[in-house]
Amino acid sequence: MQITGAMLIGAQAVRGAAGEMRAFAPALGEEIEPAFGLGGKAEVARACELAGQAFDAFRAAPFETRARLLEAIAERIVGIGDALIERAHLESALPKARLEGERGRTVGQLRLFATLVRDGRWCGAVLDSALPERKPLPRSDLRAQRIPLGPVAVFGASNFPLAFSVAGGDTASALAAGCPVVVKAHLAHPGTSELVGRAIQQAVADVGLPEGVFSLVFGGGNEAGETLVAHPAIKAVGFTGSRRGGLALANIAANRLEPIPVYAEMSSVNPMFVLPAALAARTEALAQGFVDSLTLGVGQFCTNPGLVLAIDGPDLDRFVKTASAALAQKPSQSMLTAGIASAYEEGVAAREKLAGVEVLAEGAKTEAHCDALPVLFKTSAAQFLAQHALSDEIFGPTSVVIACRDEAELARVAEQLEGQLTATLHIDRDDYAMAARLLPILERKAGRILANGFPTGVEVSYAMVHGGPFPATSDSRTTSVGAMAIERFLRPVCYQDLPAELLPATLQNDNPLQLWRLRDGELVRG
Repeated sequence: MQITGAMLIGAQAVRGAAGEMRAFAPALGEEIEPAFGLGGKAEVARACELAGQAFDAFRAAPFETRARLLEAIAERIVGIGDALIERAHLESALPKARLEGERGRTVGQLRLFATLVRDGRWCGAVLDSALPERKPLPRSDLRAQRIPLGPVAVFGASNFPLAFSVAGGDTASALAAGCPVVVKAHLAHPGTSELVGRAIQQAVADVGLPEGVFSLVFGGGNEAGETLVAHPAIKAVGFTGSRRGGLALANIAANRLEPIPVYAEMSSVNPMFVLPAALAARTEALAQGFVDSLTLGVGQFCTNPGLVLAIDGPDLDRFVKTASAALAQKPSQSMLTAGIASAYEEGVAAREKLAGVEVLAEGAKTEAHCDALPVLFKTSAAQFLAQHALSDEIFGPTSVVIACRDEAELARVAEQLEGQLTATLHIDRDDYAMAARLLPILERKAGRILANGFPTGVEVSYAMVHGGPFPATSDSRTTSVGAMAIERFLRPVCYQDLPAELLPATLQNDNPLQLWRLRDGELVRG
């Protein structure tokens, strides 16, 4: 499959006329061909209009058709073969083995949503039978289901060129819900985006759906993204990126004539609480595991462990010594973009100037382009509580060890934390009582609580939650990973006394789709 530098507007390949750009290979420190034509307001508007025109036909398509679309996308992505991995590696500097795993995750979540669509429980079908004899007032026949919101704007993420981008979780869950998708590609990996976009475009045609079910646009600056979110055809937004970017989109969405939801994943430092018994029993193993997690993928995971909290003492000293020695062996590596590398360097330099902050260790400097040098800091809980900047995310391989005087101070630090994607407890049985006291705080602060693991890595499954209170996400009630992600793009509709001939198949008396439904308060398949 050839990379042409074109946008994909419905079934057409369109050359943007609002300037051009080339992908940048961070490991090489140079631009790579071809040039990509950037779209402006007209191209974005055309993609949104096609999505709006496709919506009713797409949402009315049989569940089996939606499921086959998702499976066809998965098959088409696999069919690109090594060319996809090679291009993603060139544009991101991520190892090929990591990208092969990410491709597997991307394909896996598409297939998960295909299974979910066929199951139909996401519809939330509910039937309350009429009670004409009820006193003092009769009850009408009431039936409800959840239907798709409408066309969704998806913004590709920089750190996952496959799993969180063009065919990533936002796109997969929106299509599963019956929502057409307009993707704004991330300019860090335009070639990868075009390859995946063409796979989706072809899958839409394979299944016989309207062309507006999917479009892919490129845009420089902010104009294309702002135009996309502001377009009246768009009914929801999926975004993974910086807090600044997510809040800017949320502001545009909130100030539309018709405000719409923005599901933005933005900022998280993922605190790791190492409680006393676990720290004493497994100091060296915990320190090594922490450093491996911290530096995985050059620290470019939204679940990177950016804080370590423990009670001060000899065991924490041993942890710090072991972690420092392990981190000193980690080389600097190329980050995803020159801009991300520059922001990382600036963030680390600013942290070094904060009062009461000690640099424990640095990694081994290499000659890599756009590289990040791993850095481990340490401070006291008192300093952390006094300086809000210490709780800011620095995107990359750096973390802060916070030494707390006692359990009470540990809890105070936990209370001051902002919303997080994850919080981790390293515990042994003797820590359970302390962990039980911390859990209510962590439940208020995080979307996922881990025990005796490391947060880097998100399973795509039915129970997974990849979300959390602000600023981890813009809506703490949702997840961007796992089966529950479909719920973001659905809304409930109730039908009162609608004639049987007009009821949707999901709510008909004979249940032609054989769905599990809540009928008069009882869950039945009938």
